[in-house]
Amino acid sequence: MKMKLKEGKNHKVYCVREIHLELNLERRLEALGLTEGTRVTILNNDKKGALTVRFRGTRFAVGKRIADHILVEEVQA
Repeated sequence: MKMKLKEGKNHKVYCVREIHLELNLERRLEALGLTEGTRVTILNNDKKGALTVRFRGTRFAVGKRIADHILVEEVQA
């Protein structure tokens, strides 16, 4: 079931399914390694401000507006 990244829970792993952002922003995320199929772990989503996520071994802060346009599915353990 697809959901927005910003709706994710702490310490859960998600797989990116779709990214719907303006092209320059989408390309920037792609350069960082965030593409469809990437596994993302939410480290901190306290619902205020940015989310802290880890993908490809690196921690990133992702703003709510960006996280609102990344669709993910939870990865079952």
